[in-house]
Amino acid sequence: MQTLKSSSIFSSFRLLKPNSFIVIQYFSYSSVTAAPNPPLFNYLVKDLNFDEIQAFSISNRFRKVKSLEKTQSAVNFLQSLGFSNAQIASSARLAPQILFADVGNVLRPKIKFFQDLGLMEPHIPKFFSMNSTLLTCSLDKKLIPSVQLVKKVLGNNNEDLFKVFSRCNGFIARDSILKLSRNIEYLESCGIVGSQLSMLLRRQPRIFRLRESTLRNLVSRALDRGFSTDSRMLVHAIHTMNCLSEKTFKKKWELLKSCGFSENDCATMFRKAPGLFRVSEEKLKLGIEFFINAAKFNKDVVASHPFLLMYSLEDRVIPRYRVMQIIKSKRLLKKDRSFLYILDQTEIEFLEFISRFTDDVEELLIAYKAHLFPTSSSSEEEAT
Repeated sequence: MQTLKSSSIFSSFRLLKPNSFIVIQYFSYSSVTAAPNPPLFNYLVKDLNFDEIQAFSISNRFRKVKSLEKTQSAVNFLQSLGFSNAQIASSARLAPQILFADVGNVLRPKIKFFQDLGLMEPHIPKFFSMNSTLLTCSLDKKLIPSVQLVKKVLGNNNEDLFKVFSRCNGFIARDSILKLSRNIEYLESCGIVGSQLSMLLRRQPRIFRLRESTLRNLVSRALDRGFSTDSRMLVHAIHTMNCLSEKTFKKKWELLKSCGFSENDCATMFRKAPGLFRVSEEKLKLGIEFFINAAKFNKDVVASHPFLLMYSLEDRVIPRYRVMQIIKSKRLLKKDRSFLYILDQTEIEFLEFISRFTDDVEELLIAYKAHLFPTSSSSEEEAT
């Protein structure tokens, strides 16, 4: 393959794997002479600061474009809304066709549609640089009916609507209304309705984009682990199942068993706190070690209160444990308080609890907040 020489050359690598051998093909392109559409390539690189690889890709895809008039018009419109060159490049990376879209008939009406939904002008560049595919959809046939469908689930809180888009790039744009509608209907048939359905959409919009067969399999995995369609925890189980592969889920299950929990204990823990299985293995191990060995909790107590293993050891569990050890050593309580009860308190409630011990409150607060202030030795170690 002939290599074109130029003072401005960029390279890309394409990995192929025929017959189990990796073949690397090396391509060199002159920034001007090798570009399929030199005027477009130059405009993107010199005027908009696109990197050469992205500019080459776009000029290759739109090599038949002869005039830059429409592109310049689209760019001027985006810039008038506050888009930086970097945000225009980001938008074009997801949907390069917006650079050639008609402003009056395509871009402006769609931007206005989202403005009418409450998207404020200062937030428009950031939102669309991450969701530019929305500008490629038909307003009447796709955007309006899809947004109406989503709003039926979320209610009239348009702030939640924009959060869904932000959490799931390409939401609505790449999926059919029929798929979205069917997935909503199926989840509702499983008893996930109202606030539970809206919560799932806010947290895991990708679930609503799954193929129906994949979604059914996801629900089946949860039901196979002891949930029922009338359980209000089913929605949390589906959330967890969607976050983890079956292999990873089983690995967490086996980890709990290796720490001494029975099969029935694991099932109980999952039913009571499905989110426990989204916790890292390291955090699970450290949590179990602390509650069993340091706090001297019985395994049955941990199994029946699995949320304990979801608390932050560093920020919540150990600081409160340290405070309770001081209170017990000084016999400040007439009636012993369960550590479970203390852990369940909010930050405000726990600070109010400490404030009751007026003579010792300073010592208790220092013990509680100690984790926020590194020791001098640790600071020196970090500095070195």
